[in-house]
Amino acid sequence: MSVYAIFVRERLRDPKVIEAYDAKAGPSLAGHPVKVLAAYGGQETLEGAPIQGAVILEFPTMQAAKAWYDGPAYRDARQLRFQGADYRVFFVQGV
Repeated sequence: MSVYAIFVRERLRDPKVIEAYDAKAGPSLAGHPVKVLAAYGGQETLEGAPIQGAVILEFPTMQAAKAWYDGPAYRDARQLRFQGADYRVFFVQGV
C-alpha cells in the first residue's frame, strides 16, 4: 500500500539554512523508490492557519518511507530543516 510523506512548512526562520537543506534533501532521494507528487507549488488554505509551502512524496511502503527518512543522507539534511523552519511532517497510508 502506498505511503505519502507530507511536509508542511508553517514558518520560515532562516532562508539561507533552508537553501542548504534543499541542496541536500533532493539528492537524499536518490536510490529510493519515491515519486515527488508536489513540491512548493501553488496552494490555497481552506481551513486552519495558512501554510508557507508543502511537499508530498509517494513511497511504495511505510518501510521504504522510513528507510529514506531515517537514512544517513536525509538524517543529515533534516538537521538543517530543524534549524531553518518549522514544519509539520507525517506519513499517511493510501487506500
